Amino acid sequence: MLLFQDLAQEGAEEILSEEKTLSVIDLVFNGGTGSVIIISVLFLMLGVALYIYFERLLAVNAASKIDKNFMNQIRDHVTTGKLEAAKLLCAQTDSPVARLTEKGISRIGKPLDDINTAIENAGTLEVYKLEKNVSVLATVAGAAPMIGFLGTVIGMILAFHEMAISGGQAQMGSLASGIYTAMTTTVAGLIVGIIAYIGYNHLVNRTDKVVHKMEANAVEFLDLLNEPL
Repeated sequence: MLLFQDLAQEGAEEILSEEKTLSVIDLVFNGGTGSVIIISVLFLMLGVALYIYFERLLAVNAASKIDKNFMNQIRDHVTTGKLEAAKLLCAQTDSPVARLTEKGISRIGKPLDDINTAIENAGTLEVYKLEKNVSVLATVAGAAPMIGFLGTVIGMILAFHEMAISGGQAQMGSLASGIYTAMTTTVAGLIVGIIAYIGYNHLVNRTDKVVHKMEANAVEFLDLLNEPL
């Protein structure tokens, strides 16, 4: 009697061990063709989202770095009439703030409104460069859960189809396959959507800080031109 109990216990432990070793690959490929296709699309979207996030993050970080003494040096050059030296300093500084300042310096001598307009136009181009492809993250954040829910609908259709063709006598294994597809695609879609959404909002916040810095330096430069010589 004890021998049978030991064998039953060992069998149960083996089953639990098999369940615990279920890998991500098993989750993907055990859901059927529909699950594999949908989750493959979601993984592709995740790869695109991660690439855009890190590429834009590096670009925004580079744009936010500028020497704290930059505007002080520009002030010294402009007040002493060394406009070429100021332009050279801007050209050597690779940042949106420097490019806006260079645009303003190139318009010195014209009405202040013209200088302000030139800086605003240049600022619009710089913001466009910073936000390049960021909208793709928003698209992925919205589309990924919907694609996951599409897999859910497909999985439930498959489950009910099995019930329909079996006259309501379908085996649990047949039903479980459709439900399995529904659950795995939903989880995958939500994971991709959440990652893309967090990445999008983080980039938007970082970009806003850079834009604020650009505006502050533009105002400082215009105030410099308004100061009496």
